[in-house]
Amino acid sequence: MTLTEPLVTSATRTPATKTVLMCRPDHFTVSYRINPWMFPQNPTDTAKAVAQWEVLHDTYVGLGFDVKLIDPIPGLPDMVYAANGGFTLDGVAYGASFTYPERQPEGPAYMDWFAANGFQVAVPKEINEGEGDFLLVGDVILAGTGFRSANDSHGELGRIFDRPVVSLNLVNPSYYHLDTAIAVLDDRPESANIAYLPSAFDEPSLEILRERFPDAIIVTEEDAAVLGLNSFSDGYNIVIASRAKDFERQLRERGFNPIGVDLSELLRGGGGVKCCTLELRA
Repeated sequence: MTLTEPLVTSATRTPATKTVLMCRPDHFTVSYRINPWMFPQNPTDTAKAVAQWEVLHDTYVGLGFDVKLIDPIPGLPDMVYAANGGFTLDGVAYGASFTYPERQPEGPAYMDWFAANGFQVAVPKEINEGEGDFLLVGDVILAGTGFRSANDSHGELGRIFDRPVVSLNLVNPSYYHLDTAIAVLDDRPESANIAYLPSAFDEPSLEILRERFPDAIIVTEEDAAVLGLNSFSDGYNIVIASRAKDFERQLRERGFNPIGVDLSELLRGGGGVKCCTLELRA
């Protein structure tokens, strides 16, 4: 094998069955600014956001995912970013407690949905923004802090799920959630791996990532800037931002099947594919 050949082939990649929760962006707009992507003075197109979201939804259905829906609530335009609504594992849902007042009503709304759909709900005591900052990779949970989720939430997360939690510090405000700076390529323990943007983390966090994931994909600044890392994988198929072309190339070289979608309207709120996708692990 030469150095230019991929380390694995597509024959070794098998998709896993996924169940996800999504929220249709019927009330999407940008009426406030709580991240660097949001500019309330620029008009948004709700109909376009819905149409783009429907493509993502239909892509998941086409992949055989079990897609659940939570009803959107008027006045909560960011509810479309379902990943922030909590973190689920082993039939338990750890609820979200949002940093900014504009999003705080989303926490109870998602916890009500979890309770009504068979999850044991762990009501948070600490500030956290769900799967936006908590990513299951193999046997550990990578947990982000620095902008949204409080460091104390990592301990709470570990106690609730009795899993190792690895804290990572985010330093670039454009990548304010962990799922904008890390993509989980495969979450299965025997083949767990990620892609990430080095400049989003401080040096101690980078040392952790290099040690744990020596074969990780390193993405370009250009691909990260279109939230290319904000993607969702079933272990073979990976839905990504259609403009993240070098990331797409690297994924194909590793034997994955990248599927590009355009969520440019939802990017105006600071979200992409993964932001719109909360994995349900019953």
